[in-house]
Amino acid sequence: MTKNFLILLGAVAVLTATGCTQHKVEVAPVEVKPIHITIDVNVKVDRALDNFFGDIDAAKDQIEGSSKSGE
Repeated sequence: MTKNFLILLGAVAVLTATGCTQHKVEVAPVEVKPIHITIDVNVKVDRALDNFFGDIDAAKDQIEGSSKSGE
């Protein structure tokens, strides 16, 4: 019985100690700064890649055109 009383007394002491504490959380304002991004686009290379296989496609069209007319 003394053991149970000590356990109960310890639990009450722990609950009393935690009930008497206070916690404050302060939120400081956040500073947001603008971000500058520079993007370089090489249009000349892009245009060259658009027609990279143009000569191969033209040759293919000529081959298909001549094989269809020969049938």
